[in-house]
Amino acid sequence: MPRVSAAFFATGVVCVLIGMLWGMHMGETNDFSLAPAHAHLNLVGWVTMALYGTFYALTRDTLSTRLAWINFVFALLGGLIMIPSLTLFLSTSDSKLIPVMIVGEVLTVLGMLVFALAVFRELVRSRSSN
Repeated sequence: MPRVSAAFFATGVVCVLIGMLWGMHMGETNDFSLAPAHAHLNLVGWVTMALYGTFYALTRDTLSTRLAWINFVFALLGGLIMIPSLTLFLSTSDSKLIPVMIVGEVLTVLGMLVFALAVFRELVRSRSSN
């Protein structure tokens, strides 16, 4: 498995473990006010990272390592900025957090755009068969 795939999976595992514990806490306290942030952590942090990691593992022989690492950096920074700022915003309703959330969202979307580039690069690459 390429190191970049392992990095995506390692990040995803940390996110899903935090998400599981967070979900348990919400259930125990019957306080679901942070459910949107919890959902973002699980979807952006676990599902998306695992999908990125899987794609790069499956295309290990033809992947652009540089492109994959750029994808990782954008995705990681996006999640590290977006999820905590969303959590704080939901907790405080402080509108000063909105620009911070937007930075995280933009980085997350940039990560997906880089991933889209990698996917379409794989789609159009020359093949000896198929």
